[in-house]
Amino acid sequence: MADPTPRQMKHFWDLVGQGLVNSENFQQYLEHPNSSPTAAIDPPEFKVFTTILLGAGPKTADEFCEVLEAADCRVSDWARDILAKPAFKAASEATEVDLVVATVRELGFPEGATYREICDQASKHGLELCPAEVGPQLRLQYLSQPMSEWLIIAMEPITDSGGVLDVFGVKHDDDGRLLDAHYGDPGCHWSPDRCFVFVRRK
Repeated sequence: MADPTPRQMKHFWDLVGQGLVNSENFQQYLEHPNSSPTAAIDPPEFKVFTTILLGAGPKTADEFCEVLEAADCRVSDWARDILAKPAFKAASEATEVDLVVATVRELGFPEGATYREICDQASKHGLELCPAEVGPQLRLQYLSQPMSEWLIIAMEPITDSGGVLDVFGVKHDDDGRLLDAHYGDPGCHWSPDRCFVFVRRK
């Protein structure tokens, strides 16, 4: 088999950036360099991680904090702050959503990417931003979260009291289960192994 041409290699790395190929299927690409990406290389498949219920139970910041603490979950000051903002709203009626976890690397960014790039790329794979309520509800309904797992909720950021754009984070560390908040600025850069939660498009 002939070595790939510079033009073929450029095409390959363009596909990497789009999340259509990765280093594991490099050999497959070399065997089918002129085929369409969908014919030669399947795009990543993001399976449903869990299904949670929104709009059932707590509605306000105080109610969420009370229920979470009763379930032995901590709520950081930053999470409390954005829970109390008008931009945070619970669903008006019970609704199930299918959630998917994807790393920045799996979305096609081996060197990491900005929050805007991550969300834009996820949309190309049939994934959508989560309603903000996914943050506290996932924390409440995911009590079996493994130790050291840290999930960032991909959502429309909420401006906190300091004027900073924040998104929820769901974490389990040595101090227990935590609902936290993290920088959600569109230009914020995230490492390739960071895990984001999206809603799978119906």
